[in-house]
Amino acid sequence: MKIKKGKKTMPKTVLSIRNMRKLYRNGRGVRDISLELKEGEIMGLLGPNGSGKTTTMKAICGMCGIDAGEIRVFGTDIDTDFEAAMRGVGALIEAPAVYENMSARKNLRLAARFYPELRGRAGERRIDEVLELVNLSEYADDKAGRFSLGMKQRLGLALAFLSRPKLIILDEPTNGLDIEGVVHLRGVIRDMAESEGAAFLIAGHVAAELEKVCDKAAVIHGGQIPARADMKDILENHPSLEDYFLSVTGHGEGGYHERNNR
Repeated sequence: MKIKKGKKTMPKTVLSIRNMRKLYRNGRGVRDISLELKEGEIMGLLGPNGSGKTTTMKAICGMCGIDAGEIRVFGTDIDTDFEAAMRGVGALIEAPAVYENMSARKNLRLAARFYPELRGRAGERRIDEVLELVNLSEYADDKAGRFSLGMKQRLGLALAFLSRPKLIILDEPTNGLDIEGVVHLRGVIRDMAESEGAAFLIAGHVAAELEKVCDKAAVIHGGQIPARADMKDILENHPSLEDYFLSVTGHGEGGYHERNNR
């Protein structure tokens, strides 16, 4: 008797960016940005300071308007129905947005009020979960204003994870974290991607760290994305993600400009 095999479910597209442009008065910004991210994927956005990483992330979250192109989150155009698109998004962009005169727990309670499913006991349970997730349980009732940079960063991460989002956008998430904190966060990200199907877009300028946690990488340089690839393919053809970046941007031996000027 033949056993029928179940159909393999294709991962859903969580984020789709098509030909996005956002330019500021000084001419800086991003041009022709296109990206796609599916559920469970962890993508690193690797680039130097001023390359357009934060602008790209702010545009996805509606924190700045775009001049051209399209951004869809869970299939919804953010210009058409921003509230629906953002319902499953968690983000930590630039500095953590915390109220320093309030405790970590109260900051999370305030955020939980925006999610109907996190009101009452369910919210309190989830707050305890994320405090433990980021190793802040011991300091839950301490005022955020007394926190070190690393502890504020952990609270920002807790706020990003609070609603169990399916798309999580993190801008330099290891800022201020010690070595143990960095390793712990790496494990949290991998676990959320594998067990919950959460997709991550993580911006950074330290290639070695992105290489350890991401399964895909996009190089952003001069406001554009000249290359993107699976991490497995990158490491099969280059010694490291750093070497790949230098090759793509023309700063490494046999780099992009050298190859294209032959």
